[in-house]
Amino acid sequence: MDDIDHSSSSSSQHVSANSTEQVSNRASKVEFSEDEKTLISRMYKLVGDRWSLIAGRIPGRTADEIEKYWTSRYSSRNE
Repeated sequence: MDDIDHSSSSSSQHVSANSTEQVSNRASKVEFSEDEKTLISRMYKLVGDRWSLIAGRIPGRTADEIEKYWTSRYSSRNE
């Protein structure tokens, strides 16, 4: 009986770890439409790095998503 309980708990830990990896992979690969990219660029020129203000203009987007997109896209150009 102990063997069954032990294997089920290790299986649930394995599933949990895989779920966490999938979520982090999805978060790092957020896709933006061309309209969103254009709007982010325009808004950045107007208000700078006020990510929450920019995200407020794009339904369904968070400030973190916008900032990650911007830094991944434009950080190497600034260096």
